Formats: sequence, structure tokens, C-alpha cells
Amino acid sequence: MTTIGFFAIAVFGLGALSVVTDADIISVPDTGQAPGITGTIVAVAVFAGIFYLAVRITHPKFRSVWTISIATAFAHMLAAAIGALVVTGDFVNALAVMGELITGGASVVILATAAIAGWAGVALRRTRAKRPRWPWERDDIDEN
Repeated sequence: MTTIGFFAIAVFGLGALSVVTDADIISVPDTGQAPGITGTIVAVAVFAGIFYLAVRITHPKFRSVWTISIATAFAHMLAAAIGALVVTGDFVNALAVMGELITGGASVVILATAAIAGWAGVALRRTRAKRPRWPWERDDIDEN
């Protein structure tokens, strides 16, 4: 649930950033959509993997959110650059994509989104919440 929330908020956040700044997230010529798609897929995978490791323990720590968010933002940026390198075959374009993600604010959006989703997931895990149960599923029903 947390990973899906991260993906949804990241897509919304990047879309909102694009609308507010009236600019493309990645406007490097000849790159197409591959860097953005690659970056997002890798970011979701890294978020899910590190988040899983963070909440596996009995009492997860909120300080793991730092690792989750920084690693996710870095993976997003690196995967987008590799996607641009594969598409264009030019190392300078890959560096330009990384630069645009940093200076355009997309990396900050991914960082903040991963931090919010990671914090929510750790908080949910720390509550030891259980699935909801119907009244007839309870074990303590008195039989008359």
C-alpha cells in the first residue's frame, strides 16, 4: 500500500511541478519519455526494496525514512540518466538530464514523496494495526 501511495504521489507531484513551472520535467532534446519512465520504475523498485527491509524488524525506526528517501531520489536520478544515455548514446545528455532533475526540482519532489510515504509506512507498521474483522469473525462471541 505504501509503495502504491509513493508512486501515486510522485506522479501527482511531478505533474504539479510541471504545471506550476510551465516546463517539462526533462526537456533535453532527443530523449523522449524513456528517461522518465525508467527513472520512475527504478525509483518505485528501490523504494519498495528499502522500505521492505526497514519495516521487517519488529519495531521499525523512523530514522530509516532518511535512507529510504535519499536512496530513492538518487536511484531515480541515476536511472533517468542511464535511460537518456541508452536512448541518445551521448554521455553529455545523460548529465544534462541529471542536472535538469536537480535544478528543476524533480529530485526534491521524489525525495519529499519518498519521505512522506516512507514515514507513513513506518508509522503504520509501528501501530501494529491488524486487518478489520466482521462481527461474526470474532472469537469472543458468546454462544447461547
